[in-house]
Amino acid sequence: MSDFYDQLETRSADQREADLFGRLPAQIAHAKARAPFFARLLADIDADAVTGRAQLAKLPVTRKSDLTDHQNTQPPFGGLTATPAGELYRVFASPGPIYDPEGKGKDWWRIARALYAAGFRKGELLHNCFSYHFTPGGVMFETAAHALGCPVFPAGVGNTELQARAVADLKPAGYSGTPSFLKTILEKADEMGWDHSSLTKACVSGEALLPPLRGSLKDLGVDVLQAYASADLGLIAYETKAMAGLVVDEGVIVEIVRPGTGDPVPAGEVGEVLVTSFNPDYPVIRFATGDLSAVLAGQSPCGRTNIRLKGWMGRADQTTKIKGMFVHPRQVADVVGRHPGIIRARLVVEKEADADVMTLHVEADGAGDGQAIADTIQSVCKLKGRVQFHPPGALPNDGKVIEDKRA
Repeated sequence: MSDFYDQLETRSADQREADLFGRLPAQIAHAKARAPFFARLLADIDADAVTGRAQLAKLPVTRKSDLTDHQNTQPPFGGLTATPAGELYRVFASPGPIYDPEGKGKDWWRIARALYAAGFRKGELLHNCFSYHFTPGGVMFETAAHALGCPVFPAGVGNTELQARAVADLKPAGYSGTPSFLKTILEKADEMGWDHSSLTKACVSGEALLPPLRGSLKDLGVDVLQAYASADLGLIAYETKAMAGLVVDEGVIVEIVRPGTGDPVPAGEVGEVLVTSFNPDYPVIRFATGDLSAVLAGQSPCGRTNIRLKGWMGRADQTTKIKGMFVHPRQVADVVGRHPGIIRARLVVEKEADADVMTLHVEADGAGDGQAIADTIQSVCKLKGRVQFHPPGALPNDGKVIEDKRA
């Protein structure tokens, strides 16, 4: 069997960009015509003119963190769906609450590609421990397995001893769920003296897979790969057996932007993950996930040619309360935007003599006007701030726009 799910995974970068951006104008037009939220947000946008990344970067951002407010204003989906509620297949709820639609169609969430990369093949039983209650995780992986021709044991969460017994009795080929729960199940099976040797692979999500946990699962006989997905977008990126970053899914456009803005960062710099989806039912455009990551240079050793993400590197929402007032990353971006000499900036908040003090650390190519920048800080943030200059490249590449050092 092929190592690749389909030919899309090995096409050239130019072919991929031409295909995605050739389809994008029609998707934007569809969103404007069928989804009231995007009809308003993109009212002044000429869909036919959005034919490349530069044009896409000029479109407004829709933030996951704002979905609850949008849905409260226009229930149940905030006007973001292009398919009427009565024509959907399922509806889910995520914390917030955020209500998530599922339309009709095979592998609607596009998770099958991640399962295939993790080694799942037709006829192999999947022990699925994502929740089937309220949230879509269980259905996302079950429908993906069915698309591959794999039967599913819908285990859900909890009941560790029963889970371990089912693994021993049914002998599944692999697992989907969180990695920590997989470890709990396997350790329970060992404790009870039950065989779990059939379970040799897993596609996990929902929490960080740190090297010690991956190593422990390997010692228990399971090779574990990750899927990066969300209830709003389906699959965003996935790990392959090369374990060299997360390969971006073929059905989305991913951008990495400065947190609090929609401005793309230079290649390799950490920023917020923005995703544009081609889903006809839920056509989100420039959707800010709130996650931090960075694009890795080069191509994956596995042979897949799409861009790769470094992985989850934290949260982009770094809003901080200083002297009783909230300061947002977008305000820092506003300050930077008013001073063209600034390359990059980081607002550091500290305690001095029991008082909050904030300092804007600035990368600048040459001398800058610290007083002018300080005046802008006060104008934008309504708080006084100091300015400290650094040479280009001096600030950490970790995606932080606001760093709170107060204990």
